[in-house]
Amino acid sequence: MEMKEIRQRAKELMAGTCRLCPVCDGRACAGEVPGMGGAGTGGAFKANFNALAHYRLNMRVLHDAADPDLRKTLLGQDLALPVLAAPVAGVKFNMGEAMPEEDYILELLAGCVDSGIQGCFGDAVPDFIFQTGLKALRQLGGKAIPVVKPFDDEFLLPKLDQAAEAGASLVAMDVDAAGLITPRLMGRPVWPQKPERLRRIVEYTPLKFILKGIMTPDEAELAVEVGAAGIVVSNHGGRVMDDLPGTAEVLPAIVKAAAGRIAVLVDGGVRSGADVLKMLALGADAVLIGRPFAWATIGGGREGVGLYLKQIRDELISAMILTGCPDLAAVGPRILYNPPA
Repeated sequence: MEMKEIRQRAKELMAGTCRLCPVCDGRACAGEVPGMGGAGTGGAFKANFNALAHYRLNMRVLHDAADPDLRKTLLGQDLALPVLAAPVAGVKFNMGEAMPEEDYILELLAGCVDSGIQGCFGDAVPDFIFQTGLKALRQLGGKAIPVVKPFDDEFLLPKLDQAAEAGASLVAMDVDAAGLITPRLMGRPVWPQKPERLRRIVEYTPLKFILKGIMTPDEAELAVEVGAAGIVVSNHGGRVMDDLPGTAEVLPAIVKAAAGRIAVLVDGGVRSGADVLKMLALGADAVLIGRPFAWATIGGGREGVGLYLKQIRDELISAMILTGCPDLAAVGPRILYNPPA
């Protein structure tokens, strides 16, 4: 099996929900939510892509960095490379029922474990989606990250308990789901969260808590104050609001505000190993990738996920060699041709 075959199969199975464009920049699928597109004109989706494309890398070849070390320890988890699969759930609603939800989640998460990383699984109004993720989490010995929606306590707290019982070490909440169309259409909208509630939730769960959806330095400060272990700089893949900046635009200021007190992860428009390296150079501790993992899973299952991760790994190694980075500690703004001011 090759990535070309996997993409073609995914394109056929996801017909009507994703075109698998040669360049995944949010233009063709603008407004297709539910689906794989971005909200409104697709402005935030396109901003993610364009913000990353803005940066260029400095090529350096007079060095001895020929075998880069990609290993990363993140919040107590050992990763073979600083990449995680972002939570992309709801095959029925977003992917044209391309495969059963249970198969999709297990194949995605197992493929990640095979390659020495972890994947995230999402939450939704239909509880079977989260329960399917928990089942896979148990099968994989706790090597996956549950990402809960900011539902009311009646629905949220039992899920935190279930995640801990299933062996999770980390749990995330996608606060960037505030205003998301699909939960609203299904009668259970989610809204912005008050810091006092987040502090109470962090204190409630024994798991290390990550806030996904931080886009400003002041909210990074709030994440520190409420006791979160990490944040994900994310605009929910451009799926909740049109007029938002790309994550690569806001990342440096957020990293500066975090000042090493909290792990900073990022997603948004990452499509290649070079994109991963750019995000690391801008200060991220690790990078989440969303839509490409969905394509790989739909088109090739567990094997497809492994092949996609091999591609990302090979591209990241090449980019690190050609920028003179022997390990992740050597990655920084100096490798960017046009670093942020």
